[in-house]
Amino acid sequence: MNWRMVYWITVGGVAGYGFSLFQKDFGWKIPWILGGMVAGGLGYKFILKQIIGFFTKMSGQELLVKAVGLIFGLSLSALLSVIFKPFLDSLALDEKVGFLLLLFLLTTGISGMIASTKAREFQQSFLNRNDELMRPVTGSSCFKILDTSAIIDGRIADLCKTGFLEGVLIVPNFVVGELQKIADSADTLRRNRGRRGLDLLNKMQKENQVTIKIFDRDYGEINEVDTKLLKLAREMDAKVITNDFNLNKVAELYGVQVLNINELSNAIKPLVLPGEEMTVHVLRDGKEYGQGIGYLDDGTMIVVEGGRNYIGLDIEVLVTSVLQTSAGRMIFAKPKEVLMVKVTS
Repeated sequence: MNWRMVYWITVGGVAGYGFSLFQKDFGWKIPWILGGMVAGGLGYKFILKQIIGFFTKMSGQELLVKAVGLIFGLSLSALLSVIFKPFLDSLALDEKVGFLLLLFLLTTGISGMIASTKAREFQQSFLNRNDELMRPVTGSSCFKILDTSAIIDGRIADLCKTGFLEGVLIVPNFVVGELQKIADSADTLRRNRGRRGLDLLNKMQKENQVTIKIFDRDYGEINEVDTKLLKLAREMDAKVITNDFNLNKVAELYGVQVLNINELSNAIKPLVLPGEEMTVHVLRDGKEYGQGIGYLDDGTMIVVEGGRNYIGLDIEVLVTSVLQTSAGRMIFAKPKEVLMVKVTS
């Protein structure tokens, strides 16, 4: 049970006490107080939590810091007490105290809880905690946020060495946390991938090819790492570097620009035109009858019509067509009936 649940159970208890003052003929006050506590807890869990969650999805700059929210709540409470003054004058002293206490808890609680979820963002944005990161960027320099898949993939390190990648690379602490969870996984493959990602980050920081910042920011109300990543990207007006196809699609809905490593890899592959000749090592059968499959050095798949008879050989082929798919580029070719050289081991 978190402190918010305790708070609203307390509000429910105070409300139950207030109702018991108006229902003296219906028994003891304790059942009303207990009923109010139950109602307060259930109300927070199923209603207020959803309302608060709605506001926490807004930008941090759109909400007030916690102290401002509390002050607003106090002011609202005072205003409402003035509005309800005729009603309060008709109540007994204990009834009046109960009503004012409930009004105070409701107004300050709701405004304070909504603002408190954004207090840290407000401080980081305007109190210079991360002023070097949050300062507006001009020119070609900009922020780029690395997601978990891009770090584990490993190609980002080679890309940084080329000098084509400029600006500041941001690694949020929740991404580092996800890498740590993967590195601690019971599955050997996942554990190795997580450790490789952490090692890669350390290597990139030591080489100083680009500026890398571990950014201390989290969103406790959000569970999904991808959602946190996109929220941070919107607040910092940053781009996201990934090779996750699904994240790419979700980012479009959020209006966040994505730099997809797979798309970059496909874009810089050498252009092959129909009619060109090349040498291909045929590795295995294709899906269709008689086909053989080979690969270029960059991983591009070559489908050789009639290449089944040449499995294990290097053959000269003639390109017939090129197909660009979401998974990458595929080249279709036919063997030239010339030199066949056996592969030397």
